[in-house]
Amino acid sequence: MNDVYVIGVGMTRFAKHADRDVVSLGTEAVRAAIKDANLDPRRIEAAYCGHVFQGMAAGQRVLAQVGLAGIPLANVENACSSGATAIREAYLAIRAQECEVVLAFGMEHLTSKFKGALTPDEDDPEAAVGLTMPGVYAMRARRYMEEYGTTREQLALIPVKNRAHAALNPLAQFQDRIAVKQVLESRPIADPLRLLDCSPISDGAAAVIVTSDAAARRLGGGRAIRLAASSLRTGSVEPEPTSMSFEPLTHATARDAYERAGIAPEEVGFAEVHDCFSIAEALRVEGLGLFGRGEYLLAVERGDASLGGRMPVNPSGGLLGKGHPLGATGVAQVVELVRQLRGEGAERQIENATVGLAHCRGGKAAGVDGAACTVQILTR
Repeated sequence: MNDVYVIGVGMTRFAKHADRDVVSLGTEAVRAAIKDANLDPRRIEAAYCGHVFQGMAAGQRVLAQVGLAGIPLANVENACSSGATAIREAYLAIRAQECEVVLAFGMEHLTSKFKGALTPDEDDPEAAVGLTMPGVYAMRARRYMEEYGTTREQLALIPVKNRAHAALNPLAQFQDRIAVKQVLESRPIADPLRLLDCSPISDGAAAVIVTSDAAARRLGGGRAIRLAASSLRTGSVEPEPTSMSFEPLTHATARDAYERAGIAPEEVGFAEVHDCFSIAEALRVEGLGLFGRGEYLLAVERGDASLGGRMPVNPSGGLLGKGHPLGATGVAQVVELVRQLRGEGAERQIENATVGLAHCRGGKAAGVDGAACTVQILTR
């Protein structure tokens, strides 16, 4: 089996792009990744495109704009994990020695396709009685605070931290810092969650170019970053209600990724985590084994998860600060990891970054404890 490397990354700014469409965003990101890799695009042998609401053959429309029409391409829909799943498909193609150079990209123009709160599918029995995704995470927040004795003010520290990181990221949707008081006084969404606890509606695209180890030596020079593991799992059947304050799906996916990468959680130096809501970051960081159960909000309060702390989480700003164009999110997480591991993080550079983890979880499906979850581990 081939080792897999990332040799090129690119992304657009995440924002509300009223004057652009998804094809122009995807094209910008793909061209940026090709330029970053210093690659003749004719070397790309296959492509995978992650998106959720962008319609039929969206990826093909992008390839036509960058001169790559004719190569194999698969469009991937896997809820919020769509882009991350596209990377995994590229990873598997390299590992299986089907290709040496593969493009994976994700994109979404969410503002033109979607308004309001995300909801489960209409045939979901909980959706039928009015459940929304903010409602799900509001209940999780209540349960977490009840079990661990943490406070609403401590939960507000997560969006405060991530917006501070986003203020250092020129590609983030939000460039302003916020305070705990602003979080607590923002518009109520689903008690106890408020507007600033929720990721925004966003447009954007991101792309990576992955290669075999032999191709990386030929093409990547010293800038290639090893994709040590790319794991995907779907939720298991729920014969009875599962914990609201812990994520078995995240835990199982992470365990698989650690085994594939040959590392322990303690070796991870920083992480990009799917913080669609403030409480989601806490649940996922603990599910990944990066902090103990019930300990994460205290760690955030101490500064352990901030830039300069023991284990920075979401140095890009995360979904709460950088934005969340569904299909692009998982790819953008890997873009951030690559830039940090290369030492290209600029004002948000993490000192001595050698092992990074990206976690992306998406969707809800009736009867299982989550639709899709990916964990990618990259090493320098």
